[in-house]
Amino acid sequence: MEATERIFDSEPYTDRFEAAVLSCEAGEGGFWVVLDKTAFFPEGGGQFSDLGKIGGARVLDVREDKGGVIRHLTDGALEPGETVSCEIDWERRFDFMQQHSGEHIFSGLAHSNFGANNVGFHLGLELTTVDLDVPLSEKDIDFLEAKANEAVYKNLPIEVSYPSPEELKEIPYRSKKELTGRVRIVSVPGYDICACCGTHVQKTGEIGIIKITSFQNYKGGVRLTMLCGGRALSDYRRKNRDVNAVTTRLSVKPEELSFAVGRLESEITERKIYESALRRELFTLKAERLGSGERVCVFESGLSPDEIRRYCLTLGEKFAVAAVFSGKDGEWKYAVSSKTKNCADFAKAINAAFSGRGGGKPELVQGSCGGKREEIELFFNSL
Repeated sequence: MEATERIFDSEPYTDRFEAAVLSCEAGEGGFWVVLDKTAFFPEGGGQFSDLGKIGGARVLDVREDKGGVIRHLTDGALEPGETVSCEIDWERRFDFMQQHSGEHIFSGLAHSNFGANNVGFHLGLELTTVDLDVPLSEKDIDFLEAKANEAVYKNLPIEVSYPSPEELKEIPYRSKKELTGRVRIVSVPGYDICACCGTHVQKTGEIGIIKITSFQNYKGGVRLTMLCGGRALSDYRRKNRDVNAVTTRLSVKPEELSFAVGRLESEITERKIYESALRRELFTLKAERLGSGERVCVFESGLSPDEIRRYCLTLGEKFAVAAVFSGKDGEWKYAVSSKTKNCADFAKAINAAFSGRGGGKPELVQGSCGGKREEIELFFNSL
């Protein structure tokens, strides 16, 4: 079968077209349909495929084989030989075009300014990630982001060409791999030249905005998270709502938010220190009330693992073996302490009897287990 005519290469803004059905074969998940021509972009180059409709059937996926035949996975069968009306999910396509074009500009600038190569690109449904092989600082990324948006403001044309092999040798284009055959070059004058099979906007102004939302060190370089156009607007709208909600609750202006959060953190830290001191005092008072002896097993509600440990050690000063449990029937955190016994033996017994897990040192063990309070108390006192 001959290669499918690729409308999306020359006319990326075509969202409706008619085509002849060449074949339709049942496959896993639906029917694989081949048309004589298509505007549906097949998955590749880090970009998901287009979706939409062919006739009355929904397009679920689009793939291209090594021979250039593009197959559309649909949820209904189509009759070979018939001419069908096709419609692309344009909102999805234009979103991908914004992201892909924005990525080209940013990657081109990273290459020309820092010698960074784009070694990984994934255009996801919610965000885009770009892997560069050179580590960049926050200052570097801010610089590149500003330059990339300058390209947007200039509303430059994004040019697509198919240079001859001789012409290609003279073009300083970016590519992740050695290319053979007909090479498609996508250029943003003054910013990037790259071999690419994906779909792009016609002018940089259509990208709207290029925003790096996060970055992290990755494999000796940096992984960037990028949002362009409509995605960046949605992200800003969501974050702006969150900031307004928080500043309203804290009774501060947006520009005072960082200071207010720092102040709140300090207050929380002070409160935790104060509460911790009260807890220690409470544990001491409770231990004194319980007296002293060979063995004690207590149940308290709302204790953290660290508080369970501290209370248990306090009791361990007065009892040969002390155990503290906190939680509810079926879901307990526990600690056992002793200065004279090997607590690991107690932990093994508790874990075996009540589907627990945990361990520690001979003088102190901690873990979690199931069981009812009455059953645990009876079992522990019988050990």
